[in-house]
Amino acid sequence: MNTIRKISTLLCFLFLFSNCNLVAQKKDKLSSTIDSILKDTSPLFNGVVLISKKGKTIYSKAQGFENFETKRPLTLNSHFEIMSNSKQITAVLILLEVEKGKIDLNAPIKKYLPDLTQSWADSVTVQQLLNHSHGITSLQKPLAFPPGTDFKYGDLSFSLLGKIVANTTKKSYSENANLLFKKLKMKNTFVYDAAKNQNIVSGYLNKNGVFESVKNSKINPESLGADGIVSTVNDLALWNENLHKGKILQPKTYQLMITSKITSQHNFFGKEKEGYGSGIRIIQKETVKYLGHTGLGDGFSSVNLYFPESETTVIILENQMNTEPNLFYASEFKIKNAVLNSNLLNP
Repeated sequence: MNTIRKISTLLCFLFLFSNCNLVAQKKDKLSSTIDSILKDTSPLFNGVVLISKKGKTIYSKAQGFENFETKRPLTLNSHFEIMSNSKQITAVLILLEVEKGKIDLNAPIKKYLPDLTQSWADSVTVQQLLNHSHGITSLQKPLAFPPGTDFKYGDLSFSLLGKIVANTTKKSYSENANLLFKKLKMKNTFVYDAAKNQNIVSGYLNKNGVFESVKNSKINPESLGADGIVSTVNDLALWNENLHKGKILQPKTYQLMITSKITSQHNFFGKEKEGYGSGIRIIQKETVKYLGHTGLGDGFSSVNLYFPESETTVIILENQMNTEPNLFYASEFKIKNAVLNSNLLNP
């Protein structure tokens, strides 16, 4: 009997060892693939990548320079402008006020921005600002379409949402966002402020392999809700852990965020239209369902993806953006496909 038990124990051990070894091989294969992408891709990759699963880092690498002139190397703690990935954070600040009963998503924005004199302020809702179905193209122009009937991506709606957050809470957008980051222990994330020395890496425009430093940021006090957050790959992975595992929003509110009432097409996410929730895209036509967003501007590119079934996060931040639109997110697209084609996304 003892001999049978010993053999059983040995077989179990061998199975576990073999399984662990297989998992390690699969992880190493993905790492090698991404290493190859970063090394050989064109245009040049200059940024940081972090991939985590169930809160544990699977892959991380910093390649290139914080500053091309001084040749100071990038690190995993380098601070990047994340541009439109800021919208997800603004959406959460709005939804936190919804939970407190201070904001009604279906109310017209005039209720929260009484100084707006445009006639459409009485018909466009907060929800329509969140999913870009509002029709606003300019504060001085009539709507491009009736609210809720179409999709038109832009920064203006989230600039207005930032003001709604400030008006509702009686605190500035920066105060609200920075307090949330402090609560989540995101120690390297903050709202951009041109008046402060915030140790942000330099952004560059890449034109045919020639890198030109961006001297003036497009971020201003009016646009903070759309593009004003500075962060690191580690902090954004922490953000995903908190957001998608119910540590920020109540389950019902979170579902509001990732439920789409409108669809749109974005080249990074494929040729077909996909759902757009509140500051986040809901991708359902790939091999697995996932959530994500991109950001571009000031010589920065950012991608934040979350795969709920396997609890996998992919964060890619670059301090360079190409001047050719067909080369936007070139390396990021290859890395996304490498992850989609790997076994990492198995639950």
